[in-house]
Amino acid sequence: MSSESKSGEAVIIKKYANRRLYNTSTSSYITLDHLAQMVKENVDFKVIDAKTGTDLTHAILTQIIMDEEAAGEQILPTNFLRQLISMYGNSMQAFLPGYLEASMDHFRENQAKMRKAIEESIGSNPLAQIAQRNMEMFKAAAAAFVPGGVVKDEEKPASEGGELDALRSQMAEMQKKLDQLSK
Repeated sequence: MSSESKSGEAVIIKKYANRRLYNTSTSSYITLDHLAQMVKENVDFKVIDAKTGTDLTHAILTQIIMDEEAAGEQILPTNFLRQLISMYGNSMQAFLPGYLEASMDHFRENQAKMRKAIEESIGSNPLAQIAQRNMEMFKAAAAAFVPGGVVKDEEKPASEGGELDALRSQMAEMQKKLDQLSK
């Protein structure tokens, strides 16, 4: 369902007395779920009362949040809601919307950075990284049982060096297979 306005302006949603919502861009009736999806897709819309022309966007967005919270998708902690309610009529009330908006923008920027970092780490094969960390932990544990402390690669007998080389070649082979699977 395409919900974008052809002119690039906000999509107009008309709310009728029977509580039905009409998307003027697609010429179809929609639900609050459709509006929630439009929000997630960053589609700008404005909900107006079909009879009076009053802007109802704020009330409809609040209703969407209430429905999500009631459906078990609770992300607003009770303490936060209490604090928010206590701000109504407070002398700082005028500053709160701008503060909350800036906080949410900052949160979304950090979320985007985290997604990018995760995507980049997937590209560098996280399974190989886990295997490498496991190998390092195994070496550290084994070193704890060697008298005199940590054994360096140069100090190992030839048989251990050969085994280590075999393990390295197996790891390289696994890395190649994992790289092929991730493509």
